[in-house]
Amino acid sequence: MKALVYQGPGEIGWRDVADPEPRDAADAIVRVETAAICGTDLRVRRGEVPEVRPGTVLGHEAVGEVVEVGAAVRGAVPGERVLVSCVSGCGRCAYCRRGVYGQCREGGGRVLGRTADGTQAEYVRVPYADLALHPLPEAVSGRDAVLLADVFPAAYELGVLGGGVRPGDTVAVVGVGPVGLAVVATARLLSPARTVAVDVDTSRLDTAKRLGADAVAGPEEAEALVEDLTGGLGADVVVEAVGAPEAFEQCVRMARPGGTVANIGAHGGPAALHLEEVWSRDLTIRTGLVDTSSIPTLLRMLADGRLPASEFVTHVFAWDAAAEAYGVLERAADTGALKVVLGGPTHDAVGLRSRSDLGADTRQEAAR
Repeated sequence: MKALVYQGPGEIGWRDVADPEPRDAADAIVRVETAAICGTDLRVRRGEVPEVRPGTVLGHEAVGEVVEVGAAVRGAVPGERVLVSCVSGCGRCAYCRRGVYGQCREGGGRVLGRTADGTQAEYVRVPYADLALHPLPEAVSGRDAVLLADVFPAAYELGVLGGGVRPGDTVAVVGVGPVGLAVVATARLLSPARTVAVDVDTSRLDTAKRLGADAVAGPEEAEALVEDLTGGLGADVVVEAVGAPEAFEQCVRMARPGGTVANIGAHGGPAALHLEEVWSRDLTIRTGLVDTSSIPTLLRMLADGRLPASEFVTHVFAWDAAAEAYGVLERAADTGALKVVLGGPTHDAVGLRSRSDLGADTRQEAAR
């Protein structure tokens, strides 16, 4: 089969590799229909995720069709169209029994595209298929559903639920890439008084407004805006969705005494925590990996039209243009990319939505 293979720092290629085969009775083989690229994949390509070895197939988000299941699989059948979660859980260990699949101690967790071959391929072996595969309603498109493999669960579980968003809260989201935007969208389900989106990219701030942000700001104005909106108290919940030290430090400054900072962004290096300044403010700082235990709930909401997943996919590429697709996401500031998808029904390279500063004719052409 063909697959997108990590070949070392900066090097990826669409290559012939061996077809995956079940290694355990709990495995399933899925023919991939649609896969997505995320910021973590860019970090892998740059060589910033040391557990990923050269020769590994990239990717951890996909929609496809089950073609083979192991003898122990009970919840998936060949021919079934499924969402592939970015996390696999054994269902037996102490963490999995609590629904904390990201910390699985029996070879599960976030393994696809890391310690096991991933989803950016014609076929993928999915460990612990009963918990990792989710049947898709017929009416749900692969391009929408693939957002529920990682993006929406991460936003909802780590940002909204982990941040403890409650009715009447002020929620600030620092960094409105796909996960930050999904925080804006899913926070609305819990009726905060206001949501403030913070980013350097004005087109992403425009998208945040469409998804329900009540106020937007660049990083330089954000703290003053939150202070003004809250009468000097600060935000009840601040979500860090950048993965940068300066963003984390700003989030801590923006939180009110007794507030929560939910760190979603993946940090590649240290970030300062000034305990000498914040120890007396009763702050809660939450970190963690997504467990994807919320996927069934999110799938029901998607099928009912309550999740704006179609706002997120900006570009779709054919499989053999995968390297080009990575470049488009890497240059998101210039290309306007949010979520870049491989495959799908057309297998054509398509720019679905262009940046807001492009002309109307260009936008119409890109949407075809």
